[in-house]
Amino acid sequence: MYYDLNVPVVAHEVGTGASQSKRSKGKQPQQGVSLFTPAQLTTIEARVELLVHLGYNVIAFNQTVNKKIDPKSHVNTLDALLSQLKTRSGVLFLKRLTIVLDEESEKGFGLASANASIIEPYDIVALVPTTAATFSSACLTHSLPSPLTAHIISLQLTSPRLPFHLKHTLVRTAIKNGAVFEINYVGALGESGTGSSAFGVSDTGPSAKRNWWAAAREVVRVTKGKGIIVSSGALAEADYRGPRDVQNLICLLGLAQNLAHDASAVTPKSLLIRAQTRRTYRAVLSEPKLVFPPTPHTSDPTTHGCDLSTRQVPQAPSNDPVATVDAPRGTEADTFGSKKRVREDSASGSATTNPGSAGGPLI
Repeated sequence: MYYDLNVPVVAHEVGTGASQSKRSKGKQPQQGVSLFTPAQLTTIEARVELLVHLGYNVIAFNQTVNKKIDPKSHVNTLDALLSQLKTRSGVLFLKRLTIVLDEESEKGFGLASANASIIEPYDIVALVPTTAATFSSACLTHSLPSPLTAHIISLQLTSPRLPFHLKHTLVRTAIKNGAVFEINYVGALGESGTGSSAFGVSDTGPSAKRNWWAAAREVVRVTKGKGIIVSSGALAEADYRGPRDVQNLICLLGLAQNLAHDASAVTPKSLLIRAQTRRTYRAVLSEPKLVFPPTPHTSDPTTHGCDLSTRQVPQAPSNDPVATVDAPRGTEADTFGSKKRVREDSASGSATTNPGSAGGPLI
């Protein structure tokens, strides 16, 4: 089973609410409703058919939010999309929310308990840090298990230079907490279209490919090949590749063959299992059950089921264990002397009671 957890979709916004009636003057303007046109739905269906043909079983559609989540203007476009797509046997569709963090997002980017109801419908939450402060916050704070935890940390690998250093302590902490780092292979192709900066690709052309290879090697070096997933992040059908081709591609980054396989098959599965813990109490997957031991019987368990009257009592051994204990030397000497005195007394007593035995008969 293979996973592609970054299939970006862009909704078409209509009805911005610019014209307001006199009755609604001074109130919050009505937000636009995001819809997908028939042409967009046809394009998305074609992309899904291609991914299924390439061998992918789990597909996550990605909705991107810049800077922070605004509860007044945020609209979940993926619910409407999944309801309009055709169902396919053996294929699972997921909803992913990606938040691009910049300098304005350092004070807060919407992952608060007040917005828990907005984030709950999404299966996966991803962060794209662009500053050192947001990268540190994503690794240390938002990777901890909670209802608002972030599962994926995606980096803009095609930018001319990463705006921060990938410190070992931050990366190890994020991986230990369960977060993974995402590599979008569309940057290695150099054919990504415009407007793809929100999906982890911020530059195009030959320079983007060179930047991608350098930054992706750095991610593999710092993570040591662990806690990495590979996604497409592509908008065009020509940029999609099969799972085996993707594994061969990332092997050129210095990954072993088994780690390359885990990046597209094993690690995403563990990520989805962990993502389910957002909706449980303290990341507990199952409801624990208390099993009490049976009440012990009052009777002796050795005599259970047998008659005491007919039970044979084992005989004590013939040798007295007390007699086998070594006695002190003084005690042994006294015992020998007492036996000698008893023999002497018995001899003298027999002589006095039977005097005729020594001499003649008594007159």
